[in-house]
Amino acid sequence: MAGSLDGRVALVTGGAAGIGRAATVAFAKAGARVVVADINAETADETMNLLRACGGESLFVRTDVSQPTQVEALIAGVMEKFGRLDAAFNNAGIEGKRARTADSADSEWDRVIAVNLTGVYLCMKHELRAMVRAGRGAIVNNASVAGQAGLSGHPAYVASKHGIIGLTRTAALEYAKAGIRVNAVCPGLIRTEMIDRLTGGVPEALAGLLATEPVGRMGVPEEVASAVVWLCSDEASFVTGHAMAVDGGYLAQ
Repeated sequence: MAGSLDGRVALVTGGAAGIGRAATVAFAKAGARVVVADINAETADETMNLLRACGGESLFVRTDVSQPTQVEALIAGVMEKFGRLDAAFNNAGIEGKRARTADSADSEWDRVIAVNLTGVYLCMKHELRAMVRAGRGAIVNNASVAGQAGLSGHPAYVASKHGIIGLTRTAALEYAKAGIRVNAVCPGLIRTEMIDRLTGGVPEALAGLLATEPVGRMGVPEEVASAVVWLCSDEASFVTGHAMAVDGGYLAQ
């Protein structure tokens, strides 16, 4: 989709690694100027090097999406630098420590919900305000197949991802007539550092996860990124309020 976002400004939270990093590159290749937001400035350096190699203009803003003042400052900085915000991929998220519901620590619940769900809400709140003033825009939130199905051992993560889909659909209805589209992507098993943490590098654990994928393989971040860029492009002009599975058929089972 080279050139599909020429002249536009795209924001990616959690853009320092994994799916977020792939999305920043995909946006840049589509012609957008890209703002990378992440709490990890060190890993963001590699993302910024990749963006510089793509050409075009980019900006990094260190941001903890669970902090309201930091999110407000992020969007204010985007508007000050570029004067517009056309697309946003709210991707920042954490999986939290594995534990069954009755054994989960309250502090762990609070941490995961703060980043995954409250973080998306805060970002959308300020992104929407900027887009309403412009009369157009597209937002994509990163949910998960765990936003449409259960996942044993991760109650806060699953709750946060279900919440993201509900928030996505609500905002899509609220801003449909304002020229703003709001959708979500629901990745399945994607080859990222999160998978390494979930499996602990144990081959048998990885094989168990692979056995749940109908296509027999993991996806790669670039496959999710392509869906995100499409949803933010004019080619998806009649798509809003949708939770798009990018999961190799996992939810079809």
